[in-house]
Amino acid sequence: MLLKEFDYELPKELIAQVPLKQRDASRLLVLSRKTGEMKHQQFTDILSYLKKGDTLVINDTKVLPARLIGEKENTGAVIEVLLLKNIEKDTWECLTKPARRVKEGCVISFGDGRLKATCVKEKEDGIREYVFSYDGIFVEILEQLGTMPLPPYIHEKLEEKDRYQTVYAKELGSAAAPTAGLHFTEDLLEKVKAKGVHIVPVTLHVGLGTFRPVEVEDIASHQMHSEFYTISESTAQVLNETRKKGGRIIAVGTTSTRVLETVMQIHHQFVSCSGFTDIFIYPGYQFQGIDGLITNFHLPKSTLLMLVSAFSTREYILKAYQEAVKERYRFFSFGDAMLII
Repeated sequence: MLLKEFDYELPKELIAQVPLKQRDASRLLVLSRKTGEMKHQQFTDILSYLKKGDTLVINDTKVLPARLIGEKENTGAVIEVLLLKNIEKDTWECLTKPARRVKEGCVISFGDGRLKATCVKEKEDGIREYVFSYDGIFVEILEQLGTMPLPPYIHEKLEEKDRYQTVYAKELGSAAAPTAGLHFTEDLLEKVKAKGVHIVPVTLHVGLGTFRPVEVEDIASHQMHSEFYTISESTAQVLNETRKKGGRIIAVGTTSTRVLETVMQIHHQFVSCSGFTDIFIYPGYQFQGIDGLITNFHLPKSTLLMLVSAFSTREYILKAYQEAVKERYRFFSFGDAMLII
């Protein structure tokens, strides 16, 4: 399939710049993946689409304040570093701007030297490996010196840091939020449980793939960057039991989807495991892990748009997006939601 087949027109004013005051006040476009039928709802109406015996799968990753602005020692050049992947201990893979100024052996200083990063490896696409040195606790220093790495299409300042975290964020390690989960409140999750719906976590630390556009015309040639995932024994048991009893598995977000599909591809059942996944889901893919998907509206020509097109059809998804534009839905990370079921 060609990249241009996943393009659509989006007025810039429909790109949500700030989150709504109330998380679950978003709109919800419900799409039948089989027939293409659409309904316009509010996000709280999600309750009426969930049944006793279903399982909702959330991604409990937590976003690092991973964007650091520092100075190159000796020259004073301003360098931006975005933490992407923890390789081991204090060694991190980072997106670097401008990367051409950072060679192996370069030292970048942050916060008047409270944190330092020494480049130990140069990679392609602006990626560098650094070893960080500091006194104290790394996460606490990040909280003080780092900022949330908001997507490049968001130009407004985020007033409340926690609005780029889900209410169930727990496992620190993401470079970006699993944004479908931003719509849930603790109260709404309690109401979901009260219906007899299981809620189980998986973890996928969102990395470079979120920031990297598809640049090949034949999408099958696109290479995804790998991201760390983990699924626990208790989550695997609930998911297998759900399937056994005829319940549905509904993923909150494309990140949860990628974990479940990775596990099913490898093991053909849900098992406790962890590792790195570079799974790329696009039309023609046969889903094994999910029966429904809660997701946001994604960028044109993005791998996320390809994933949701695979779960329904490209035609139904693009028609739904046209309807969302017509009805003035809010798009992308802080925007409205879809339920594809």
